[in-house]
Amino acid sequence: MAQGETGPGSGEPDDPYYSYKPSLMGAPWEFWLRPGALEWRAGRHQGRTPYENITYVRLSYRPITMQTNRFLTELWSTNGPRLMIASSSWQSMVEQGSQIEAYGAFVRALHIRLADGGRTHFQAGVAGFLYWPGLAAFAAVVLATVALVVRAMLIGEWPAVALLGGFLALFAWYSGRFFQRNRPRLYRPDAVPADLVPLR
Repeated sequence: MAQGETGPGSGEPDDPYYSYKPSLMGAPWEFWLRPGALEWRAGRHQGRTPYENITYVRLSYRPITMQTNRFLTELWSTNGPRLMIASSSWQSMVEQGSQIEAYGAFVRALHIRLADGGRTHFQAGVAGFLYWPGLAAFAAVVLATVALVVRAMLIGEWPAVALLGGFLALFAWYSGRFFQRNRPRLYRPDAVPADLVPLR
């Protein structure tokens, strides 16, 4: 979370500020926590969303190829577009930089402001209609791979055991983290899930 950045509307120089680039060629998204409202700017577009109009917040873990430790905050309101705040930012053709510390500080400061309104719904993880079928498919793949490993061991196909075992370990680690962190649940604004909004 940076301070001292100037932007749309009126505010103090030390109002909490956060920015990131969602794509390499696009304009950065910038956010300010002003008294009474969240202000944002993306290129030529900008807006002001009063905290009392933010009706829904979703926190999730969204890894991508070049940033496996990536988090996302989505905001819905009654008077504006859906806003997305990500913990990583495009820096070059082959690099996305992590901004976890600044992201965590900004998102936690946002929750402090939203806690006063009492009208916001707070959801952690992905939507249940996506999560539970995905978890079932994950479990099915793990069980099928374990069965193949056991079969390969019984017939002495050790290269296949090594290959399948390596795939199973990598798949279980990567996908397991996704499903563990993205379990659908409600949370309070004064108890932000640390596994989705890390401090560092």
